[in-house]
Amino acid sequence: MHMAKETIVRADVPNDKAKRKELVVSGLESGITAAIVRPGDDDFASLGNVALLYNDNGSISGGEIRLFELKTPKDQDEAMSLAGKVRAVILGTSDWTVIPLENLIARFRNSGTKVFACASDPEQAKLYLQTLEKGVDGIVIDVGNGNDVRKFSGILAGTGDVELVSLEVISVRNIEMGDRVCVDTVSMMKPGEGMLVGSSASCLFLIQSESEDNGYVAARPFRVNAGAVHAYVMAPDGKTRYLSELRSGEPVVLTDSEGHTRTSSVGRCKIEQRPLVILEATDGKEKYSTILQNAETVKLSGPDGSISVSKLKKGDKVYARLESGGRHFGMKIDETIREI
Repeated sequence: MHMAKETIVRADVPNDKAKRKELVVSGLESGITAAIVRPGDDDFASLGNVALLYNDNGSISGGEIRLFELKTPKDQDEAMSLAGKVRAVILGTSDWTVIPLENLIARFRNSGTKVFACASDPEQAKLYLQTLEKGVDGIVIDVGNGNDVRKFSGILAGTGDVELVSLEVISVRNIEMGDRVCVDTVSMMKPGEGMLVGSSASCLFLIQSESEDNGYVAARPFRVNAGAVHAYVMAPDGKTRYLSELRSGEPVVLTDSEGHTRTSSVGRCKIEQRPLVILEATDGKEKYSTILQNAETVKLSGPDGSISVSKLKKGDKVYARLESGGRHFGMKIDETIREI
C-alpha cells in the first residue's frame, strides 16, 4: 500500500479564465485543495479553502517550486541540480519516459526537495505513484476540463490496493458484554466494502458496512459496526488506530472485497455496551482473532460474498489482510511481536 500523496490541480494552462476556474472548482469538489494558477487569478481564493500556487514562467510561489518540461538530457540535469535547493520540482507533461522520473526520484530522495509529476490521465498517475516503489511525492493533474479532474478520484483519494487473503473460520463463541464501536462515515459504501479491523495488527479482518437490508433493519451503508474498543482499524499512510480513539473528522480507510481502498472521514462514533463474540480463523499456519458484536447486521466479506457473524460457522471463509512486524503508536515497525 503506497503512502498518501499530495495532489495539485494545474489550472494555469487554459487562456479562458472560466475554464481555469472550472478546474479549480472540480479540484475542490474532488477534495483537492491546491491549484497552480496564473498571476491575477487571486479571486479564485473565494471558491473555497484552496492554496493558490502562482506560475510565473515556470517559477511557482516565488521560486520555491520549479516546473520543468523534460525534453532533453540537459533539462534533466538542470532539474537534478536543484536537489536540496527548492521545496519541489514539477515535471511537466511531455513525451518523456519513466527513466528520467526514476533518476529524479533517486536523486532527490532524502534531499528535502519533493518530486511532482504532471499526469493527464489516471493510469499515468498510477504509474508515477509506483515508480521505484516509493513513487513521486505528488501528482499534478494536468487536464483540459473539470470532468477529467474527477476521473482521478479513484486513484488519488484512496491509499492504493491491499492484498486480501482468505482465512478459514475455526470458531465463533460468545463472550461477556463489552463496549463496541459503530463508525459512521461521510461516505456511502457498497456491499463487500467496509473497514479492516482486528485484535492484532498482523491480521485485520474485512468487516462489511451495513449496506444490505436484512428485513428487520434498514440498510445504513455509511456505517461499519466495527468491533470492540480495543481493536485496530486501518488508517491512511499504512497506520492503524484503536477504534476507541477515532473522532469526528478523522480519516479512515475503506476497503472492498477486491482490496481496492479509498479514504473517508469519520462522521461520528457510537460506543455502546453490547453482547460480543470472538471470531477465530487461520491461514493454515497461524491463528488470528477479532471481537465483534453478536448481531445479524454485522457481516464479514469473503470469497462467497458477505456472511453475518451470527451465521458464521467452522470452515467458512472470510477475507483479511495479513502483515508481519509490529506497531508502535500505530506505525509499522520491523519487530517481532506476538499478540494473543
